[in-house]
Amino acid sequence: MNSSRRKFIKASALGLGASLAPWQDFMAKAFLQNQEHVMRPLRNNVGIFTDRGGTIAWYLTPNGIAVVDTQFPASAKKLIGELRKTTDRKVDLLVNTHHHGDHSAGNFAFKGMVDTIVAHENSKKNQMRVAENRNQMDTQLFPNTTYTESWAGKVGEETISLKYFGSAHTDGDSVVHFEKANIAHLGDLLFRKRHPYVDTSSGASIQGWIEVLEGILKHYSKETIFVWGHANNPEDIVGDATALEEKRDYLTKVLDFVNKEIAAGKSEEEVLKNTEIPGTEGYDSRGIERPLGAAYQELSK
Repeated sequence: MNSSRRKFIKASALGLGASLAPWQDFMAKAFLQNQEHVMRPLRNNVGIFTDRGGTIAWYLTPNGIAVVDTQFPASAKKLIGELRKTTDRKVDLLVNTHHHGDHSAGNFAFKGMVDTIVAHENSKKNQMRVAENRNQMDTQLFPNTTYTESWAGKVGEETISLKYFGSAHTDGDSVVHFEKANIAHLGDLLFRKRHPYVDTSSGASIQGWIEVLEGILKHYSKETIFVWGHANNPEDIVGDATALEEKRDYLTKVLDFVNKEIAAGKSEEEVLKNTEIPGTEGYDSRGIERPLGAAYQELSK
């Protein structure tokens, strides 16, 4: 384990003792630290799980369990093992922020363990379409509850609400809000300091993404803790609204840059040869072709 990761885990452990009362003994059992995966409490019985894939959020009390996103089957089984250290109750609620496999493939590990699986209606359609195209219908556990604009349910003492702000990373991205804890899981609406995947095959829109982030910034409070799916630094997956503002500005710069390239007569092939986008400090060139290509297609329509 590298030194920065040891410092991260140590800091998380130190913060744990100050924030768990009156559930300190109960929650301490759920806090695992090792090289493979991390259970990290945030506040009010809500925390995150990291292993391989998009960040998972969890709510864990003796009276209720909720899980947001599931990564892959092997990762999901590790999470289930951690939950089972504190309680053998069924999972009350499972949520998918969107359909991509690194967020929903682990659903199958929860088969028989959860009654309610919620996602946006477009997310379920996308998940079913992709599974059918790949002949993987028998290895999927699909949402059995969908919504179009908003949804809310009670788990234990927590109210968990889902809201759809429009097409962005896909056309079915949910923001999942633990209202009492005031923690919002963004799924892949935020790739922290990473060039994002823009899934145009599933209705993605960079302009829509900008508007969605603006809507989220207006909807939630300054005290909201945001959790997102991915980051250039794997430990940088929790933060405040400044991360959303930075990503909104980044996406605006992507569109502005590609628009100028098109106006200069550049072909898509030429645009994709760029290794940086002006004004996006802190980003390396890995994956830059994803937003550049999507922006070119979107602006060329």
